[in-house]
Amino acid sequence: MPTAREIMTADVTFVRGDEPVREAATKLADAGVGALPICGVDDQLVGMLTDRDIVTKVIAAGKDPLAVRAGELARGEAVTVGADDDVAELMRTMVAHKVRRVPVIDGTRVVGVISLADVARSLDDADTGMLTEALSTD
Repeated sequence: MPTAREIMTADVTFVRGDEPVREAATKLADAGVGALPICGVDDQLVGMLTDRDIVTKVIAAGKDPLAVRAGELARGEAVTVGADDDVAELMRTMVAHKVRRVPVIDGTRVVGVISLADVARSLDDADTGMLTEALSTD
């Protein structure tokens, strides 16, 4: 079974926790993705920022995207997988935490992100279908 490192998307764009959400939205759009890791000033992962977070917690709430900082949207402890974890462990983590995107860490450094699409490209249809179903149910 492949490892997280083998299926991850590397060269990930990061959002700094102190960046305005408006800048983070531009990074999301430029990268063509729906989520980016949020890193603190010490380059440590503090969470994930999604386009949905921006829409529901900033825009729909009537907040100013230039005043709200990306780090304010980080919630709880970030769910991660190790770069050398196998895909079975990755899938267990995604299902247990009901997440569709997971930062991949090597030590304390983020080295990539794995999305449901990355899993779909790497596994057979049956495994991908089971994961998608597990993530889609409550």
